[in-house]
Formats: sequence, C-alpha cells, structure tokens
Amino acid sequence: MKLGARIFKTGIAIVLALFVSTLLGLPSPVFAGIAAVFAIQPTIYRSYLTLIQQVQANLVGAAIAISFVLLFGNHIIFVGLAAIVALIVMVNLRLEKSIGLALVTLMVIMELQSEHFIQFALIRFFTIMIGVLAASVVNLILLPPQYETKLFGQINSVTEETLKWIRLSLRTGTDYHVLKKDISKIRERLIAVDNLYLMYKEDRGTLTKNLTSKKRKMVLYRKMILATRRSYDILRRMNQFENDISLLTPDLQKTLVDYLDSLMSYHEHLLLRFIGKVKTTVEIDDVFELWVDREQFMSLFTAEIKSNTSDEANFSIHLLHLLSSVLEYGENLEHLDHLITSFSKFHHDDELPEFEEGE
Repeated sequence: MKLGARIFKTGIAIVLALFVSTLLGLPSPVFAGIAAVFAIQPTIYRSYLTLIQQVQANLVGAAIAISFVLLFGNHIIFVGLAAIVALIVMVNLRLEKSIGLALVTLMVIMELQSEHFIQFALIRFFTIMIGVLAASVVNLILLPPQYETKLFGQINSVTEETLKWIRLSLRTGTDYHVLKKDISKIRERLIAVDNLYLMYKEDRGTLTKNLTSKKRKMVLYRKMILATRRSYDILRRMNQFENDISLLTPDLQKTLVDYLDSLMSYHEHLLLRFIGKVKTTVEIDDVFELWVDREQFMSLFTAEIKSNTSDEANFSIHLLHLLSSVLEYGENLEHLDHLITSFSKFHHDDELPEFEEGE
C-alpha cells in the first residue's frame, strides 16, 4: 500500500477529534475518533458532501436510538430492530454511504443505561459530531490534494509508455506474450487515470476564481485522456494483428512506420506545449517533417485492402481495424491541438500544472 496524504490526514483527524473531546471533558472521546475515520475523503468536494450526509446520518441514528430506548428499552433484540429501521430510513433518504456512521451512533446511544439517558445520549451525539467536524476541517485546510498535477503526470507517463511500445513494435518486433502483459498494465493505468480525472473534476467548483478556465481545462484533460486511449488502441491492435502487418509490402510497412512516427511526435509535442515547454507560436510543421499526409496514407491502405492479395483469412478486416485506429488517433490529436491553442490564447495567464520529467 502506498503511503499518501490521506493516511496522514486520517491520523491527524483522529488526534484532533480526541484532543477536542478530551479538552471539552466529554466521556468516551474514542467515539469522536471513530467518527473521524468515517469522514476522511480524498477531495474537498467529497468532504463537503460527506459532512452534509454524515450530519444527517448522525441525526437519524440518534433519533431512532432515543425513540427505541424510550419506547421499548435497550434490549439487544430492540437494538437489532432499531438498526433495521435505521437502514430502511437511510436507504429511503439516499444516504447509503453514511449508513456505517448512523449505525455506530445508534449502538453507542442504545447501550447507555442511566437515569439521565437523554442527557448522556445528547453528549454522545455531540461527541460523534466532533469527530465528523474534525475530519472535515482537516480535509479542507490540511494537505489539499493537487489533482491537476497528479492527473497530468499520470497522463504523460501512460502516454510515454504506450508510445514507447508502439515504436518498439514498429521497428524491432516484440515478444507477443510480454507485450500482451504490458498492454494489460497500461489498460489498468488508464482506468486509474479516469478515476483521477473524476476526482479532479469534482474539485473544480471549489474556491475557483475563474470557472471558465477550469471548465476549459476539464475538456482539455478529457481530450488528452482520449488521445492516449486511441494510442493504446493502436498498440493493442498492432499486437493482435502482428501477423497481418508482417504481410504488408516493405513500402507499406515503411509508410505505416513513418505516419505513426509523425503522429507520435505530434502527440509528444502537444503535451510539452501545454505545460509551456514548447512555444505556442511555433508551427507544428517546423517541429518535425510530416513524411506522409493523411489522404496519401489512407489511399495507400485502402488500395491494399481492396486488392487483398494475401491468403491470410480476415487480412482485409484486420487491416481496416488498424487503419481506422490510426486515423481516429490523428483526428483526436488535431482536436487536442485546437483546444490547446484556444486555451493558450484566452487563458495565457492561467497557472499550468507543475510537472517534472520522471514523475
């Protein structure tokens, strides 16, 4: 398990909850620490939602517990029945994510046996609320997550890995089974990037000075992820149709290598341009030579598909799949280029993600 900010925030939230409860002289401060564990969240936005939901959950659990004790007592059978009622209420209120805290509140109140039951029940309710609030304070002010930096770093890293394998496959050939394992790892990393993007997206509405800029960035990062996925599709199909590619004429193989080289260089150039390592005024044609244009590339391969002189079954279909992946990759890069150009033009003073090679 990787040590991260959330682990330290959980520990600090527990300490803060216990400290405040002890400072106020509340009995059983451990309940505040337990509540703090439930409330720690990875984003500020989720922390806000969790605070609202857990306040409601705490109220539901406390209300049901007090009602059952006053009406029926605190026998273990009634504790179970109260828990069932609390579950039904929480589901109907769409507070499923806070069910755990509601049940904790319910049980710590119903186990009380005292003449001053209401007073002690309210004290325990307040103790648990201290834990929830302590975690929320830690979420808001301590180690705020830098999801934009993490997101771009992950996109760049997965892109580099994918393009590296495409280049190796084009020139030297790779072991089919080894590459297949790495393709699976890249797919898992892309899923992790999607999850990171969702967390970045959730935090966009929090304490932002320029919502238009943030919304444009969300579109940009979504397109970056899509472009990387299109490069992943090419790698996957190159591995899947390795035999079909080997049946191409040497000229067509060279055309494929040259065209993909130009697209991959284009992709790398765009990522560098976004973080300010390449001037936005430089034309892409001045950066590298486009050996084959799209129309020429498409006409050469469609002609090969139509002629289909190979005896290999499904050769034309496989080649068509590869052709469509390459063309779609190029279209996504062109769209990404337009988005970066537009963003640089209207938000040139916007803070770019901090990124260093080797992240």
